[in-house]
Amino acid sequence: MKVSVILCVYNEENYIGKAIDSVLNQTLDDFELIVVNDGSTDGTLDIINSYDDERIRLISQENIGLGASRNRAMAEVSGEYVTFLDGDDWFSTDAFEIAYNDAKSKDSDITFYQVRYFDDDTGSVSGNDWFDLNSFDESFDDRAFSPEECKDFLFDLSVNACQKLYKASFLEKSQVKFVEGIYFEDMPFFFEIFLKARRVSIIRKHLYYHRKHSKSITDIIDCNYLDTVPAGQDLMRRFIDNGWYEEYKFDLLAYKINGPRFALSEIVDKCKEPLFDLIHEDYIDIRDSIYYEDYLNELGPVKRKFFLDVIEANSYDEFLHLQQ
Repeated sequence: MKVSVILCVYNEENYIGKAIDSVLNQTLDDFELIVVNDGSTDGTLDIINSYDDERIRLISQENIGLGASRNRAMAEVSGEYVTFLDGDDWFSTDAFEIAYNDAKSKDSDITFYQVRYFDDDTGSVSGNDWFDLNSFDESFDDRAFSPEECKDFLFDLSVNACQKLYKASFLEKSQVKFVEGIYFEDMPFFFEIFLKARRVSIIRKHLYYHRKHSKSITDIIDCNYLDTVPAGQDLMRRFIDNGWYEEYKFDLLAYKINGPRFALSEIVDKCKEPLFDLIHEDYIDIRDSIYYEDYLNELGPVKRKFFLDVIEANSYDEFLHLQQ
């Protein structure tokens, strides 16, 4: 089997049909679709069960979250390559054929492709630097390259798990897993799997469509963004455990600071104080660790002030005063 598609869904009755249809209607038909129904309480399961196609494999379970569901599904794949699909998104009809042929021809461990945003309210389609792979200049086209060639812009790359095709044997050998129990599970996963790859390639074609709507986790800055803190902590552990910290620490520390820093400025008001408390606790732990001097020495002035102001403040109101 050429491709295994992992589709994990929770209460996606309004969108799941289009997602499944986009897989079943592919020009490459040698695939399996592993659908994980993660404890949906709406009509999602009924819609999945309405399909009579032997290429669909259904796992129905109590709700355990996206990261744990993907990890479970990865242990079940039979395909030569693996990709992910969210329940409110869809593939272009030739996505598998294009991505599979490119990955095979270059013997890629990971193949990136472009993504389009679809605005559910307006029907407009757009892109951005992340999803259009603009961090890669033309020297990366039509060849396989190593992660080391991307060191200068590693943290400008899209972490979206659905934007990539992965060699299944590489996934199994790497033993990289998604973070479980939090949102932003694909961010630490991406950096570890990417840096463990030997051969990477890109396809400058839009093969995936990401739907932006009122319930999109990554498109609404709500209390889900409290998880930017544990996601950043997990990211640091992975860089340290894999021996990458010293080589990447300048950009890594900036990236770790910027995630919660951005979230704190944009998150809905009711979540600002809880998020500040989580950041404060994290930074106190850093202050008492062997990495504290690195933060002081490696961060730029704006991020360094944010870091120190969070440590000094005993409340979110005190922090706001220090930031003035």
